Amino acid sequence: MRPQPEVQTSDVVSRSGLLLVGIAVFFFSTSPVLVRWAAESLTAYEIAAGRLLLAGLLVLGVGVGRGDARPTLSQLPMLLIVGLVAAVHFGAYIASLNFTTIAHSLALVYTAPVFSALLSWWILGEKLRPRQWLGVVIAVLGVAIMAGFEPQFDSRMLIGDALALLSAVTFAIYSIAGRGQRHQMSLLVYAGAVYLVGGVWLTPLAALNFSAGGYTLLAIVSIVALAVIPLGLGHTLYNAALRRMRATSVNLIATQEVTGGIILGILLLGEVPSLITLGGIAVTLVGIILVLVER
Repeated sequence: MRPQPEVQTSDVVSRSGLLLVGIAVFFFSTSPVLVRWAAESLTAYEIAAGRLLLAGLLVLGVGVGRGDARPTLSQLPMLLIVGLVAAVHFGAYIASLNFTTIAHSLALVYTAPVFSALLSWWILGEKLRPRQWLGVVIAVLGVAIMAGFEPQFDSRMLIGDALALLSAVTFAIYSIAGRGQRHQMSLLVYAGAVYLVGGVWLTPLAALNFSAGGYTLLAIVSIVALAVIPLGLGHTLYNAALRRMRATSVNLIATQEVTGGIILGILLLGEVPSLITLGGIAVTLVGIILVLVER
């Protein structure tokens, strides 16, 4: 008897991955506005730890509640490492803003696709064609244009830029790890455990920077929204996309968090982008198309 063809082909998997990461980017884009509201009375470390802990409890709880297998003791070291990577990604980005400009930080953090491509090639054996490498360069250039990158280095900015670069590297590692675990653990249990562990890693910094009177209604609602929308929904869908597509492609599309954040900034904060920013969006989209078109 002739074997039946698989119901889900690689093309279908890729298309579903595109849809998932597209929705994830929409959720990601709510983060800047929510962080702005929470930061009116709380420190960045309290915001980062709070959103990770809440999202971890929520996502892991849903996974365990529906009967997914819980992490085993043998998987704990991996979760501790990936959770630390996630914590460093969030923490380094936040800390970088204390030393350098938002433009420098954003432009450097979103060099993550370059590191993702290198790590995918080195660890997962997912080679990119010359056209796709060109797309990586163009996409990162577009993000730099969007951020209005203007290098004016001094010792303080050098520290901030180094922290932003560390955030980019750890975001790439986080992406590779998520793809590497696609056959080892259920999506919800893996994502929830990573968020929870990341929050635990950041808790000491949050405690050291505790804001005694900072937990206003607006701050609490903003942290809960950050946990549910950009992290609980956004990053979980991002991890789902990593199980269906190349990590580099997913990472590149995620750069459009900048685009979505700009649009929400116009609507909610009245921050109108310049022509340079709009040009950067167009350049980034060209780079993404070059990377995604593999034939």
